[in-house]
Amino acid sequence: MTTFDFTPLFRSSIGYDSIPLLLDSATRASGHADSYPPYNIEKTDENNYRISIAVAGFSETELDVTAKENLLVVSSKAQKTEDTAKYLHRGIAGRAFERKFQLAEHIRVTGAELTNGLLHINLERQVPEELKPRTIEIQTGDGKRLFGTAA
Repeated sequence: MTTFDFTPLFRSSIGYDSIPLLLDSATRASGHADSYPPYNIEKTDENNYRISIAVAGFSETELDVTAKENLLVVSSKAQKTEDTAKYLHRGIAGRAFERKFQLAEHIRVTGAELTNGLLHINLERQVPEELKPRTIEIQTGDGKRLFGTAA
């Protein structure tokens, strides 16, 4: 297993504390990452995303979706089964889980829906107006105004 030392990133960056921490946690988790439940992340358009998590057998009351700061946490309670059936094979998991997703700074959760065993969580990039590109007025020495273009 290859290990990476992210200490130089901590020493040479200011205000980007989350990036080295994110890289460090990703490399630590990759060795023993749990694959339950499976999920997809799709980009639906320029500013919208959708996370789809396979949660077959769970009802909406057994699922919890929480967004706090730049972290989205999807968790479940263990299913209570009073099933007296004798299973020859039990492939549909009903165990508790917790999935965490790091969100970029301006990504907001706009909704969630449970359809056909898939939990769909909709996300939108909401960039504040003051952070969007804008045209800067350029003045010349003779009093004329020119307009530059945004970067």
